[in-house]
Amino acid sequence: MKDISLSNNPIAGLKPLPVWKHFLQLTRIPRPSHHEAAIQEHVISIAQSLALEFIRDPHDNILIRKSASPGMEGAPGVILQGHLDMVPQANSSTRHDFTRDPIQARIDHDWVTASGTTLGADNGIGVAAALAVLEGQKLKHGPLEVLFTSNEEDGMTGAKGLSPDLLRGEILLNLDSEEEGLVCIGCAGGANVTSELDYEPQSPAPELETLILEVGGLSGGHSGLDIHRGRGNANRLLARLLNLAGEQVAFRLGEFSGGNMRNAIPREAVARVMLERELVPRFNSLIERLAGQIRHEYSTTEPEMKISLRAGEVAGALLPETLQGRLLDAINACPSGVQRMSADMPDLVETSTNLSVVRIAEGRMEIRCLVRSSLDSARDALCAELRSLFRLAGAESRIDGHYPGWQPNPDSRLLYLLGDAYRALFGTSLRTGAIHAGLECGVIGSRYPALEMASLGPTIRNPHSPDERLHIVSVQRFWDLLVATLGRLE
Repeated sequence: MKDISLSNNPIAGLKPLPVWKHFLQLTRIPRPSHHEAAIQEHVISIAQSLALEFIRDPHDNILIRKSASPGMEGAPGVILQGHLDMVPQANSSTRHDFTRDPIQARIDHDWVTASGTTLGADNGIGVAAALAVLEGQKLKHGPLEVLFTSNEEDGMTGAKGLSPDLLRGEILLNLDSEEEGLVCIGCAGGANVTSELDYEPQSPAPELETLILEVGGLSGGHSGLDIHRGRGNANRLLARLLNLAGEQVAFRLGEFSGGNMRNAIPREAVARVMLERELVPRFNSLIERLAGQIRHEYSTTEPEMKISLRAGEVAGALLPETLQGRLLDAINACPSGVQRMSADMPDLVETSTNLSVVRIAEGRMEIRCLVRSSLDSARDALCAELRSLFRLAGAESRIDGHYPGWQPNPDSRLLYLLGDAYRALFGTSLRTGAIHAGLECGVIGSRYPALEMASLGPTIRNPHSPDERLHIVSVQRFWDLLVATLGRLE
């Protein structure tokens, strides 16, 4: 196996050494969703170097088996599970090819972060911990399986493709949680809504002026974990500006583009508009006033928001006027954010949606939303609402990518064992909860309903955004809890 440990990097000296060593290696291997071949070969090469049995299934999930440590042969089988892909997000000023370039990880005080891109701690740190367990020769554990799934971030297709007779273990520890000291025992399900429309583009009149309206500098973030934080959605804000401006100044829309991942709150959106030359000063003044109002509204949650208007190159084609109004109305009316809080668990979002991606140009419109809910019925109802909304605008919607939620079991024996181990290690109680995000536990549990499951991890902030960071001290505590729990499962 090629040595990519980069031992001279300060991150390699962080503790626990085996975990950070593997994490640093992962940052050097490009692994956005759908481009996971290199990282899959990497974990297979580790299994081969350790002479461990491994299986690569037809959906590119990789299962590695390790025998029990001496004296632990009778312990229940444990499955450690994480996903190999990461969300590729970069600041507009950062030139980075996620299919070729390594992540530039660095230490920033008490955190590890990246330079202008997502770090990939989601779920790279969980994968690194699982690899460290496989490599550890002195750890106590029963029969062990490590399951690395593919394409979690864009549909959970790896988990959905799992054969119901692949896994042997009785307990599953998902390593994809993002708050140390909190064990997750439930998560939301989700579904994708994709609305599409083809139209006949129109040629612009030669005397029209072209302007570029852009919203940027937003925080973005995870469309589940961060959806309640009051952050701006660039697609919604751009549609609001265009919709309100269009009520007072006539313009023609050529293009609208915002967001790039369903599970990331869009940070940037841009539109190309054309209008008569004499209307440009009024349009500029109107956008400036509206932009000031929006910046004031979001002054706390989006202090770096930028709204700009500048001259641009002539649009290649325009939307028909009647369609333009319908589409801007639909986007402006499209719900995005928290729709309902849980009535059973305080401070937990029950149902939400993210207006993730908007693409309108050259005769084609595509709008993508991601709906999440801990109740399948509420998820399906919101999907139907979105379909109805865009049908009124003349678009057809496809609803797919359904995955189930994970219903909490507060009486799980595994939960009590984790709590005892945490108390013994740190002298405080381990908190329990559920998250408004999709974990593969819901999908895996639907295929293996007898599994006892829990999800744990270190503290990660701002996943799915270039501000993603990993708390250094929490990695040691996460590792200590994982090791202690494996040793207690006798």
